[in-house]
Amino acid sequence: EVQLVESGGGLVQPGGSLRLSCVASGVTFSDSAVSWVRQAPGKGLEWVSTMGTVSLNTFYQDSVKGRFTIFTDNTQSTLYLQMNSLKSEDTAVYYCGKGTDTWGYDYWGQGTQVTVSS
Repeated sequence: EVQLVESGGGLVQPGGSLRLSCVASGVTFSDSAVSWVRQAPGKGLEWVSTMGTVSLNTFYQDSVKGRFTIFTDNTQSTLYLQMNSLKSEDTAVYYCGKGTDTWGYDYWGQGTQVTVSS
């Protein structure tokens, strides 16, 4: 069964850092774009970042630009989101997906909770 499993979320103080990971089973990221989206409490889904795993181009929502970095491991079996200088407004459930907002998504993970609070 194809699964994307996010991990790495948790409680962190403002200004702190977390690294989220998304491990793929039954599929790899080597032939597609991959993305992170998030859903804050009471909000809809919000696109965060996309990486083209062939082109290696990366794209970020303006609010996270310069603070977040999307990347994969050498085998492109794990997707990461390095989050630095975290703010309270970054609090959300973060999901990884194979695909993009423009072209659609083939698979989603179950999400990992990130809470930024002192």
